[in-house]
Amino acid sequence: MKDHFERHKQPWTTEEVQKLHAFAKKDMTLKAIAKALTRSEESIRTRAKQDKLKIAKKR
Repeated sequence: MKDHFERHKQPWTTEEVQKLHAFAKKDMTLKAIAKALTRSEESIRTRAKQDKLKIAKKR
């Protein structure tokens, strides 16, 4: 069963963007970041690409 995200299509807050940058620096995986921010993996991937961040591959 897929995870359900209540925040579908919601704009990113400054705090969320800062957390995304911090998580990316800590080499967290896409799945872990999505769960921590309660956003979909696709949303995380899109925002990371927009901000030119590299997300860690699965370990």
